[in-house]
Amino acid sequence: MDVQFFGANCISLSNKSVRIIVDDNLQALGRKSVTKAGDVALFTSAADSSQSSKDAKIIIDCPGEYEVSDVSIMGVPARAHTDEEGKHSTTMFKITTNDLNILITGHVYPQFSENQLETIGMVDILFVPVGGHGYTLDPKGALTVVKELEPKLVIPTNYDNKDIKFPVPQLSLEDALKEMSMEPKETVAKIKLRSADLSEVTQLVVLEAA
Repeated sequence: MDVQFFGANCISLSNKSVRIIVDDNLQALGRKSVTKAGDVALFTSAADSSQSSKDAKIIIDCPGEYEVSDVSIMGVPARAHTDEEGKHSTTMFKITTNDLNILITGHVYPQFSENQLETIGMVDILFVPVGGHGYTLDPKGALTVVKELEPKLVIPTNYDNKDIKFPVPQLSLEDALKEMSMEPKETVAKIKLRSADLSEVTQLVVLEAA
């Protein structure tokens, strides 16, 4: 899987048969949409799905199990970081292709139930927000999620970016990682995810926003 980061919580995952765009609400945040004709558009918040390009092949914004080309997508209902206990207004997405298990949490409350953990199962790559300030997970919450899921690779999202007009200021990536006590293995523009390259010890990689 080839992965690219566009700022906020927007990422693309692609292989030879499909391109998946996650949380492309960039237009509402002062940037251009990156969704193209034929893409599969996933939204962790259904409220953002109306902003998706009409050219998207499929739009998924709710829990369920889906198969697209050779990729399995499972939407897991979750409590949003602002939800009251017992409410599940957001969707985490687990994407499985070949021997890789990828989880995109979105803006979740950082404590998962046993049922959620069982449903999610093994996670190789975790995309987790770190910007905090009430808009999304803060570093402490993000670290809680990392410890619960024990992924092999962590990729942070939703931190301060001068090109993104967040509704509230977000922490800088430097400050967020300092609070998490995690040092990045590397900083890259794009990354090709392969199970053979993953360490048994949790590592963190920074993707530069395109």
